[in-house]
Amino acid sequence: MAPALAVVRRLPLWSVPAVWTLALGLWGLSRQHTVWRDEAATWQVARRSAADIWYMLGQVDVVHGLYYLLMHGLFACFGPGTTTLRLPSVLAMAAAAACVTVIGRRLAGVRAGLGGGLVFALLPAVQFHLQEGRSYALVTAGAGLSTLLLVTVLHRERDGRGARGAAAWTAYGAVVLVCGLLNWLSLLIVPAHAATLVWTRASRPTWARWTAASAVATAGVLPLLLFSRGQSGQVSWIPPLTWHMLIGPAVLLTIGGLGALLDRPRAGRLSVAAVALPLLAVPQLGLLGLSLIRPLFLERYVLSSMLGLALLIGAALGAAVQAVPPRFPQAASWLVPVVVAVAVVALLPQSLAKRSPASRVDDVLATAEDVRRLKRPGDAVVFVPSARRDTALVSPDDFAGVRDIALARSPARSGTLKGVEADPARVRAAMLAERRILLVTDAPEVARPLTAGRDRTKAAVLERYFTVVADERAHGRRLLVYERD
Repeated sequence: MAPALAVVRRLPLWSVPAVWTLALGLWGLSRQHTVWRDEAATWQVARRSAADIWYMLGQVDVVHGLYYLLMHGLFACFGPGTTTLRLPSVLAMAAAAACVTVIGRRLAGVRAGLGGGLVFALLPAVQFHLQEGRSYALVTAGAGLSTLLLVTVLHRERDGRGARGAAAWTAYGAVVLVCGLLNWLSLLIVPAHAATLVWTRASRPTWARWTAASAVATAGVLPLLLFSRGQSGQVSWIPPLTWHMLIGPAVLLTIGGLGALLDRPRAGRLSVAAVALPLLAVPQLGLLGLSLIRPLFLERYVLSSMLGLALLIGAALGAAVQAVPPRFPQAASWLVPVVVAVAVVALLPQSLAKRSPASRVDDVLATAEDVRRLKRPGDAVVFVPSARRDTALVSPDDFAGVRDIALARSPARSGTLKGVEADPARVRAAMLAERRILLVTDAPEVARPLTAGRDRTKAAVLERYFTVVADERAHGRRLLVYERD
């Protein structure tokens, strides 16, 4: 055992939280073989050709274009599946935990870095997106890496080695640029880093090089930002700010403030508080400000602020260890592991919930399996609303032999996520020509009132001329089988 223990001790500190986060991410990765509607968008777009994806980005979802192209490459190499869909997010969060660890160690010591890295993976928001087939974990990893690069440069300046390091500034600008191309709201990290420079009273050369790197990155993202404004209807469903939406940010900022007090921040000093508090607060406040102009406030858009929260918690743990009297050395060495173990036990119910199908609003795969089981040769299918066509797009084999009678142009041909359907009169005529129709829709508990004329037409025809012969409900979706009276 001694040689093995020696090997473990020689491992870099960041590897422990990275492996810890990786293990949490791999635990229940398939989520009982379920995929919900947001992930279904990634899945079905990634299966298209690069040309079809590029054509679609001109119509919708350009803000996720780089991520879709990345996932297209991974699907082409490893095939579609829940592992291919979610593993990039797991690896990205592991990298983010490693960045938290390195930053915390440099600014507050070994235990602060280790505690922050381990705690990061346990944060509820991180656990949710740890296994999410979307771009938010990758953006968080990029935010962590850019912050680490900034801290590295500031460390050099503090140690009297200057703020030159052209390679570090080039890498910083490149990381910020990639994050912005993954989601332009990640540029909220730029004012957060500016606040850190103000707090630490950075030198003029540092300000000049940071400004140049940030400006180049922002300029590279600006065309995407401007073009995406023409597709702003895609986020029209986000509700306006209400007072209860401010509770979460207020709690996080309060916790962050307490952590900053424990770090004993002083102006001009490079500390955890100088880095983490802006990282936690500025993106949250910035998105709240943008939401006063246009509703945009969603937790996942500022997921990277969890890096700041983890750093502050790690600093608090480090301060607690230092406060242990010297006559209790064993207590000091066991404090961080014990706190993490208690957090694991306390958060276990939530961790299990995050890995269950019920953690998401619906599941496209369960309904596809119901279609495969209940379909008959010659059956027709309609989707209400049309966005529920994602079930067939993710699992086309389960719909083999079933005709989509409302569809006029496929999603790939129309450059959309859900395709283009025929006008209500044609949809009605097509339905009346059928003897048996499958309806894929939302379960009653998550269904919204029908607003589209085509959807109201579908519902009216089925209610008047058809009878329900089967009704299957699973994880927020519903499959109804209708036969002609």
